[in-house]
Amino acid sequence: MTRTVLIVDDEKNIRRTVRMVLEGEGYTVEEASSGEEALARLPDIAPDVILLDVQLPGISGHEALEKLPKLVSEVQADARPAPAPVVIMISGHGTLADAVRATKAGAYDFLEKPLDRERLLLTLRNALERRAMAHEVADLRALHEGRFEMVGQSPAMAALYAQIAKVAPTRTRVLITGESGTGKELVARAIHRESPLSERPFIKVNCAAIPPELIESELFGHERGAFTGAAARKRGLFELADGGTIFLDEIGDMSLPAQAKVLRVLQSGELSRVGSETTLKVEVRVLAATNRDLQAAVAAGQFREDLFFRLAVVPLRVPPLRDRAGDVPLLCKAFAAQIARENGLRDKEFTSEAVAILAEHTWPGNVRELRNMIERLVILSEGPVAADDLPEEIVAEVARKGRPVRNLGALALPPEAASLSLRELRDLVERQVVLAKLEENDWNISRTAQVLGLERTNLHKKMRGLGIARDDRRDS
Repeated sequence: MTRTVLIVDDEKNIRRTVRMVLEGEGYTVEEASSGEEALARLPDIAPDVILLDVQLPGISGHEALEKLPKLVSEVQADARPAPAPVVIMISGHGTLADAVRATKAGAYDFLEKPLDRERLLLTLRNALERRAMAHEVADLRALHEGRFEMVGQSPAMAALYAQIAKVAPTRTRVLITGESGTGKELVARAIHRESPLSERPFIKVNCAAIPPELIESELFGHERGAFTGAAARKRGLFELADGGTIFLDEIGDMSLPAQAKVLRVLQSGELSRVGSETTLKVEVRVLAATNRDLQAAVAAGQFREDLFFRLAVVPLRVPPLRDRAGDVPLLCKAFAAQIARENGLRDKEFTSEAVAILAEHTWPGNVRELRNMIERLVILSEGPVAADDLPEEIVAEVARKGRPVRNLGALALPPEAASLSLRELRDLVERQVVLAKLEENDWNISRTAQVLGLERTNLHKKMRGLGIARDDRRDS
């Protein structure tokens, strides 16, 4: 692995001496005689480590170091973020004050001239290990955050983004509603991420997954011996979220006794662990979500009305996928890239026909169901994901609608289509799709095959199998 070191020093002999040492150890070495030159060349060099002299003509090493974060941020604005280069300050007249200033500005270490060969090489090895760890952390963070990125440009999503932008900077409570699988947790995380509490904890609680007899202990903690099995004191999730955000997912499934205790926390900011008489103060922003109609649950006596009004200060509704079908192509692309990255696979493209059919599917499980389907297709399909790779039931469901498939023109299904088998329906849809694309491309087989994501020979084979010949060409 190539390791690049940028030496920034106005003394040519020092640069030459250090270069000889480092190149002998397999490093790639670049040089700059001033801070201005180093900053100007930084985007092209992209060094892993910078050896930066304190005393330089023009701007000092300290000033160059302080300008570095902004420059790195600008360089990475349109690229994949990566750790900044590690800076090691060097000086022949260093003082304790210089070392303290450099460390505060982000320098990794401070070496005095004349540079000791062994200490220099050891410091470089340690600096590179630190940078490699930072790189790994950045990759893991990007992978983690990518799973919680909201995707969509439809009017419904644009309206939701606008609501999030208004509510996120506040500390108000938000009740997020929507069908299962629509992405309510993504909305909660987006609110937290854009809030003043973004650096504080975000604690998710799935109220439906915790047994009723344990939910109070999970939320508020317990003292040792509070009940059978309580072998030690345990801090509750509200305590762990202190100063940050707690997300109560599926709040509609919470028991009435637990609702009463949550109400107390919202009213007073106080809680007591199970088995304790001591009151603890917490300051937590509460976000809640449910796929149930809480107002109907209130009317049925299944949910506390006072808690409902405390939670629903700002209600946000997440639209179902059927109301934002135009976002399906974007979701397919985003999910495919994410899944390929998570599984160490090559990026997988989707043909326009496959995406068009997916966009017309009802998706009762919403975005979650779509993601699961994309994962299956990315892993199992050979080459670009085409209409052939889609499950027969999806193709049949779209065909039975008798509606135009996006970007393909009308699918003119005969009246007897409803009585056809899945295979017959699929062949019928495929025949019309292939014919439509042949017409669009003036029956140019090579161009049509490329559009459909097929090899030319495979398109010929498919045409024969579907009974398509040039006699089917429409008159102009």
